[in-house]
Amino acid sequence: MRQIRVLVVEDSLVFRELMVQNLNKDPAIQVVAAVRDPFEARDALIEYKPDVMTLDLELPRMNGIDFLRMLMPQYPLPVVVVSGASDKVFDALNAGAVEFVEKPKATERSQLEAFVRNELPIKIKIASIAHIGNIKRASRTAVKPSVSIDNKEMIVAIGASTGGTEAIAAVIKEFGNDIPGVVIVQHMPAGFTEMYARRLDDECRVHVKEAKTGDPVLPGQVLLAPGGDAHMQLVRMNGGYQVICKKGPKVNGHCPSVDVLFHSVAEVAGKRALGIILTGMGGDGAKGLLAMRQAGARTIGQDESTCIVYGMPKVAYELGAVEYQEKLPDIAKRTYSILSKM
Repeated sequence: MRQIRVLVVEDSLVFRELMVQNLNKDPAIQVVAAVRDPFEARDALIEYKPDVMTLDLELPRMNGIDFLRMLMPQYPLPVVVVSGASDKVFDALNAGAVEFVEKPKATERSQLEAFVRNELPIKIKIASIAHIGNIKRASRTAVKPSVSIDNKEMIVAIGASTGGTEAIAAVIKEFGNDIPGVVIVQHMPAGFTEMYARRLDDECRVHVKEAKTGDPVLPGQVLLAPGGDAHMQLVRMNGGYQVICKKGPKVNGHCPSVDVLFHSVAEVAGKRALGIILTGMGGDGAKGLLAMRQAGARTIGQDESTCIVYGMPKVAYELGAVEYQEKLPDIAKRTYSILSKM
């Protein structure tokens, strides 16, 4: 089996050496070079032709985001951002990175080694199969439904993973205040979901917030499941919908899980729901989307040609859970088309 050739770009000498030593212990990974700044990285890219690059954002001579913006149009390759908890990671994803992982705050060598041996290799392996050519921005004028929507009784549920931050943004930027309440699970670490929600809220016409237990599901509002150790579920209460965020074990390797959300939507909203599954590794959300469709909900899956990783939508499609397969720029239009006829 061919090893994944990795270029490490990291300012800290200690952490850089730690990354090299521990990543090379994974039989699927070979670190071909480790450098400290974008200028050294540029030369290493030409010399070693890596499959994946890990990238710190705080670098000397040029920051990681500016480097990505210069790099990707000329030398597109999968990039995993390794960064502290900062909304700069979303600028990096917007610039073309496919994955990110939070650099541990711990200073103990054993904890740092555990991170480099366990969490980082998973992200590198996911990035290695990403379709970089599918990193495109949806550029359409706002979608306008031709028929009014009874938005109080309906709900839109969305699930995504790798590549999902940009895919979700591309979809909900097309939503107006007439859209039914939207609930979303995007696989993301604790702390980042609040930053992501604030960022989307600034960029979209709909109101976006990180969800908390008891939040009502309202037209023109998006509730994003908080990252961490809680699953988000839909419940019926006081004549409307609310969400609860309850701690629980990982499902399909994730917490929050798309499947948990979709199963609750199937049970509570039934045929008054629309489910959308976007780019992501694995199969989380596929069975939940099938449960939604079997309960009478309408469903959409992102097509392979626009997915960064055609995993979750592929599994859902093969299960028969996807009613419509759509390119990313067409998903909002299809959403409005379906809702206007429900």
